[in-house]
Amino acid sequence: MKQLRQSKGFSFAELSRESKLSVSYLNEIEKGKKYPKPDKIETLAVALGVPRADLTSFELSKSMAPVGELLQSNFLNELPLDLFGIELSKVVEIIANAPVRVGAFISTLLELSRNYALKEENFYFGALRAYLELHNNYFEDLEEEVGRFIKLYEIPEARPIPEATLRQILEDRFHYEIVENGLDPYPELKPLRSVFISKDKKLLLNRKLSPMQRAFQFGKELGFEVLQLKERASTSSLLKGRVFEEVINHSKAIYFSVALHIPHDPVIADMRAFFAQPKWDGEAFLSIMKKYEATPEMFYHRLTNILPRFFEMGKLFFLRFLHDPEEDIFEIDKELHLSRRHHPHGNGLFEHYCRRWVALSLLKDLFQMQREGKYVDNIVRAQRSRYMGTADEYFCLTIARPAYPSPDQNVSVTIGILITPEVKKRIAFLEDPAIQFREVNKTCERCPVPDCAERAAAPKVVTRRENLKQIQARLQDLEGAAH
Repeated sequence: MKQLRQSKGFSFAELSRESKLSVSYLNEIEKGKKYPKPDKIETLAVALGVPRADLTSFELSKSMAPVGELLQSNFLNELPLDLFGIELSKVVEIIANAPVRVGAFISTLLELSRNYALKEENFYFGALRAYLELHNNYFEDLEEEVGRFIKLYEIPEARPIPEATLRQILEDRFHYEIVENGLDPYPELKPLRSVFISKDKKLLLNRKLSPMQRAFQFGKELGFEVLQLKERASTSSLLKGRVFEEVINHSKAIYFSVALHIPHDPVIADMRAFFAQPKWDGEAFLSIMKKYEATPEMFYHRLTNILPRFFEMGKLFFLRFLHDPEEDIFEIDKELHLSRRHHPHGNGLFEHYCRRWVALSLLKDLFQMQREGKYVDNIVRAQRSRYMGTADEYFCLTIARPAYPSPDQNVSVTIGILITPEVKKRIAFLEDPAIQFREVNKTCERCPVPDCAERAAAPKVVTRRENLKQIQARLQDLEGAAH
């Protein structure tokens, strides 16, 4: 309707006079807030001088086709717009204001998604990260729910919580049937930690889980029940996000379990004492994690909750790398950026991440120890990483460990804290010479350092840019000579 009105050169007032419909009613139709009744459609068609079918047909012009595809795909309804305070009608209004430009923009996004193999679930996980970043990954309501649960079930203050305590609550209060070694009959499910069969309330456990991993899975199931999260996946980790609600509910259940196992006040006190130490002490850092018998992922999840809010360390990133030692491939499978998007982040460009990052160098060292037959559990290293070509320097804390229950991979988790004047005041040992300093970059393909011992690939992007600069400089010379 808007396109027809504008093509006739009608203002709202003029169309109102022609159709005898109020300006406010016409405005609401164009904004997608009202759908006119059949007699009103007939009146509008006469006023606009077109057949009624032109107003109701699903056939769109070529320029409008991408917009129609978007609207008919239900994609907009899947977007978690309400989490970000955006009304769906506002999005429709933006599309209506410039359909050709928006259509071109949508076509570009679709083309990019095809080129970079972006999938629907990738979008959901991206939206989840944006939601967590918007709230600095701290949720008062979830913290309060955990506090109520601890009080209601008289969970003792001492940590770790025995897995039997949480198991009993699941079985007695929420009528779960927990099946030990429940994944044994299904070899294809070996990479999973657990599977939940909703119709029977059965939780099938992987036999290789450690006591802490089992306790974490029980805490997560309690999160689904206590928070009454109905839309959920059956697997311990999300293999594919069907709808956004499933993705965000999974995140809430994880938050609940982490907060349950690593209580708010004690871990804040522990980290205050750690940052007050005059010297860097990796074992002291690991001892905090061991106090709660937490996995590195659980511990780092909790740090991303508390560091921004209670330590003025709001500018930070979290990365988890997977390393396949046989292929020597590094892959980022989890990341979070608070305050802004920081330099180290995942990409879909199939480039080689800078091997100077402590997240990668520690994984290389871990594999070397494994090759030498040394038993390795968790190893930790700190690094001050300055990103080439910027003034940004990060204090990075990395833990590397063998993947579990996948023995053919290793994993590292890293928190990088942007070094600001506030951070310098908070971390007493920041200037300790025992902390490794490295100048780092994003990927080898984008790094101009000529003599880098860790280089894993040629600087193709840098070379291409230099060649382009030389071409442009020569063209300018020729242009100047011509004049």
